[in-house]
Amino acid sequence: RKSVISASASAGPQKLISFKQKADQNIRAAPGDTVILPCKAADYQSVKAVEWSREDLEEENVLLYQNNKIDPVNQHRSYNERVDLQMKDGNVSLILKNVTPDDNGTYECRLQRESFDVQPICIIGLVVLPAGEILL
Repeated sequence: RKSVISASASAGPQKLISFKQKADQNIRAAPGDTVILPCKAADYQSVKAVEWSREDLEEENVLLYQNNKIDPVNQHRSYNERVDLQMKDGNVSLILKNVTPDDNGTYECRLQRESFDVQPICIIGLVVLPAGEILL
């Protein structure tokens, strides 16, 4: 049986920092888990697209949601068929299924209104422990 790991976060004002930003929250999971990387958007009625990315993937994204659907064009192949978006009433949380240690990293959510925001509204760190290690 797979477990679902979830946490809550609120989208507060983001500080403009030119260096790598620290995660707002860190989530630990076991291989095979389904995790929810939480994110809430203020003023969500004007959102045209949602992009989840991971710092080390460069040009490819984890998930791009636009035109009322997930756009797989620039999606990193390892996330194909494993991601979904909870999009309701400002909730733009990422659902990541069947996680592996390869999914470790810092995930960022950006919104598009007129253009994509430079600053992410949420930064979530994910640590998938090797098989056999105990989650604390």
